[in-house]
Amino acid sequence: MLNKNLKSWIDVKADSDFSIHNIPFGIYSDKNVKHHACSAIGEYIIDLFELESADLLDMPRDVFEQQYLNAFIELGKTQTNKVRLRLIELLCDENSILNKDKAFFNKVFKKQSNVTMLMPVRIGDYTDFYSSIDHATNVGTMFRDPANALLPNWKHLPVGYHGRASSIRVSGHSFHRPKGQQKPADSEVPVFGASKLLDIELETAFIIGKSTEMGDSVTTEKADDYIFGMVLFNDWSARDIQTWEYVPLGPFLAKNFASTISPWIVTLEALEPFRVKGYEQTPKLLPYLEYKGDKNLDINLQVYLKPQNGKENLICTSNYKYMYYTMEQQLAHHTVNGCNINVGDMMASGTISGPQPHEYGSMLELTWRGTKPLKLEDGTERKFVNDNDTITIRGYCEKDGVRVGFGDCTGTLLPAK
Repeated sequence: MLNKNLKSWIDVKADSDFSIHNIPFGIYSDKNVKHHACSAIGEYIIDLFELESADLLDMPRDVFEQQYLNAFIELGKTQTNKVRLRLIELLCDENSILNKDKAFFNKVFKKQSNVTMLMPVRIGDYTDFYSSIDHATNVGTMFRDPANALLPNWKHLPVGYHGRASSIRVSGHSFHRPKGQQKPADSEVPVFGASKLLDIELETAFIIGKSTEMGDSVTTEKADDYIFGMVLFNDWSARDIQTWEYVPLGPFLAKNFASTISPWIVTLEALEPFRVKGYEQTPKLLPYLEYKGDKNLDINLQVYLKPQNGKENLICTSNYKYMYYTMEQQLAHHTVNGCNINVGDMMASGTISGPQPHEYGSMLELTWRGTKPLKLEDGTERKFVNDNDTITIRGYCEKDGVRVGFGDCTGTLLPAK
C-alpha cells in the first residue's frame, strides 16, 4: 500500500523518478570511489558504504564495496528490504545525522550528475521472452498470414529464448552497427555486410534475487520471492540478419551484439502499489501457469530518438500493463523443467507494444516495416535507426501523486567497424 504521508527532508521535484517511495539500488563510481553500492533520492545518489561505515545500516560493510550488487542481493529480501526501509526512515527523520551533520551529508550524498553509474549486477544468464500479444500479433501479421498471426503455442506458454549476457551494457554506452548475413528479396543467395535494418525493442527486465538447485521449480505463487527488482531494457535487433537466420532455431547474431539496461534496480517492493489486473488469458492455461491476484504493473514507458547533434524526439509511448504474460508466469515456465536460476540472472519481457500505433515498441512496428517512416523534428525521416542516433527509454509509475521511476536507459549506435 502507498503511504502518501511519507515526506523526505531532501527536496525532491514532483517529476523526479527517485522519490522517497522508490529507493532503488545501483553501483556508482567517481574520482574518489572505484565502485560503491548506492541508492537514490531526488538528484542525489546515497553512498551505502559510507552509511554503513557510520553503523547506520546494520549490514556487512563489504557487500557495499563490491563491483556488483550480487552479494548484497544474496543476503535475501528480508535484509535488502530492511536497508530500503532504513533509508526511508533516515530520509524522513529531520533529526537524522544525515540532515544535521553537513560534512557527513557531503560524504554520503553526491549529485547524480557528478558520478558514473556502473552495471548494477553481474549477469550470469539472460533470457528474453516474447510476451506482448500486440507485438506478437503485429509481427505475425507482417511476416505471416494475418488471420493466423500468433503461432499455435503462443497462447499456451510464454515463448522465450536464451540470450547473450556478455554484451549487455549499462545506460550511456555506444556500440557499432553489427554485420552478418542477409538475404535481399531480389537475391537467391545471402550477402554479407552491415545491417541495414537496425531496430530497438522497448522492454523491461527483472533481476533474480534468490537461487535454486537443478530440479527445483518456482511456482507463480512463490515467484515474487525470487524477483529482486526491475530495470529498463533495450534489446537492439538487426532485423535483416534476424529474418534470414531465425528459422529454424531463432535469434542469434541479430540479437547478441548489444543490449542496454538502466543502471537502477527498482525493487519489487517499490513497484507493488502499482499492480493492476492483467489480460484475460484464453484458452485456459495449464495449472502451473495459473495465478491469483493482480500481477501486471502500470509502468508508463517512453522511447526517444535523438539524431547526432539534434534534439530528442518522442517516438513511442507504451505501458508494461499490456504484457500478456506476467513476470511470475515467465519465471514459473522458465523453471518448470527443473532449470536452476542464480542471483543476478536477468529475464527480459520481450518487446512491449500496446494496441495503438503510437504504443508500438519497435521501429519495425512504428514504421510498419519501413512503409510509414517516422518524421523527426529536424525534417528527416527514420525507417530504422541511423548511425549516430541515440535511443533513450524512460519509464515510471504514478498513482495518487506518488511517482516511482527507473532513470534513463540510453544507447548510441555507431557506424559499422
